[in-house]
Amino acid sequence: MSSQLPIVIAQAAPAAGQGNPLLTFLPLIVLFGLMYFLMIRPQMKRQKEHRNMVAALSKGDEVVTNGGIAGRVEEVGESFITVEIAPNVKVKLQKGAVSQVLPKGTLKAS
Repeated sequence: MSSQLPIVIAQAAPAAGQGNPLLTFLPLIVLFGLMYFLMIRPQMKRQKEHRNMVAALSKGDEVVTNGGIAGRVEEVGESFITVEIAPNVKVKLQKGAVSQVLPKGTLKAS
């Protein structure tokens, strides 16, 4: 008795079409676009506004620093400013440490 087993050759199913490679990366492209418009672009805008504010500092401006110290600008240099925070008390700061320019007369009111 000769038993012969049927030989079954598995045929690979035809591969699904690869499709357009652009459609494969479309979700990644959309995600990058959203990241740009929701995070990167607003941050660049804030940096530009801060740079312009710091460049426009002049003697007599009333400012608030990143540390919360308020004072009047007495001297403006290349990269440093001198701020008077109390009568005869002057502090030298980097220009980048200024976080806000206050309206004139704000310090007298408080």
